[in-house]
Amino acid sequence: MEIKDNQYQIQGVSLTQLAKDYGTPLYVYDGDKILGQIKKLQEAFSTVKLRIKYATKALSNINILKLVKKAGTGVDAVSIEEVKLCMYAGFEPQEIMYTPNSVSFDEIQEAVNLGVMINIDNIPMLEHFGTYYGNKVPVCIRLNPHILAGGNAKISVGHIDSKFGISILQLKHVHKVVDAYGLNVIGLHVHTGSDILDAEVFLKGAEILFDAAKEFKGLKFLDFGGGFKVAYKVGDISTNIKDVGNKVSKAFKEFCKEYGSELEIWFEPGKFLVSEAGYLLVKVNIVKSTPASTFVGVDSGLNHLIRPMMYDAYHDVVNISKLDGPERVYTIVGYICETDTIAADRKLREVQEGDIIAIKNAGAYGFSMSSNYNSRLRPAEILILNGKPNLIRERETFDDILRHQVQIEI
Repeated sequence: MEIKDNQYQIQGVSLTQLAKDYGTPLYVYDGDKILGQIKKLQEAFSTVKLRIKYATKALSNINILKLVKKAGTGVDAVSIEEVKLCMYAGFEPQEIMYTPNSVSFDEIQEAVNLGVMINIDNIPMLEHFGTYYGNKVPVCIRLNPHILAGGNAKISVGHIDSKFGISILQLKHVHKVVDAYGLNVIGLHVHTGSDILDAEVFLKGAEILFDAAKEFKGLKFLDFGGGFKVAYKVGDISTNIKDVGNKVSKAFKEFCKEYGSELEIWFEPGKFLVSEAGYLLVKVNIVKSTPASTFVGVDSGLNHLIRPMMYDAYHDVVNISKLDGPERVYTIVGYICETDTIAADRKLREVQEGDIIAIKNAGAYGFSMSSNYNSRLRPAEILILNGKPNLIRERETFDDILRHQVQIEI
């Protein structure tokens, strides 16, 4: 987002005009930014056989999936519905990594029938898999490296008390299951969490993964998950992808030499690819002063962007209706009948009713975690490509609220 011709724009498209044309609240995505992030990752790991598996859960609109596919990525899906969505968007089964947890074996079987790569994160399911498929279907195993990493406890998934993955301490048990059923293990996977800054965290996970991989023959890839941090505000630090790429690639090549085979290295970025590309445009309904604060009430809330309330996530906010004038301190709140603070105590150009506020870093886990709480409608989505805005999801209507409800005689 930049200021040009006295207005905030993305690729030459006026954001305030989008708000007028499509209404608010409105999700807007910068396609060029997504493609740029993919290229940045590809360049950072250019010396190894890289496979990017976009984390579908971050933003699953089929047009976003088509965009990342065109840029050469595969996808990571965490549910059978995401698997089907990715296939609908044009991904071949072999381009899809399916990494569920706590699902029924029926869902695993459905995924096998669809032909996608199965990633199993618990021993009981591994035994079920062995009973049904033996060595006929290749499988990946998700290990828990017991590394505490992530910006929030809810997104730190590699620690010892996490529900995700098979404990590295249970590796002997894993080998017993693999040997008993003759499982064809072609990949190992770890994921420590999100918002990881330091290359050393990835290297620590790599060392654990390398040690485990030495005991498996016939591997084709090692999957390091995702977790790259993006900047949320001015002066914020993001993951130095070039540094991570250099250090992890070097360690990976040394391992492959020792292992005796040139494996592929996989990553599953979600937030890194789409977070900074997304903006949620909202309209100011009311400016309300109290003895303690001045609240700006907008036509959205935790039903459209739950991250501030769920994760204490910081999202920068800008009054895009005002390019100059005095700044004042405001707390941006939503219209949900529950505390739903979007941004507390922020300096903005003086706000008036009808102004448009842009909430930044809304591309990841914004729309995909939205709901109809308070029976509110979910917003439309716009993807800007080649300087042109494209409607990629219509705004919900009241008919959508009623669509699956069944009336009975009361």
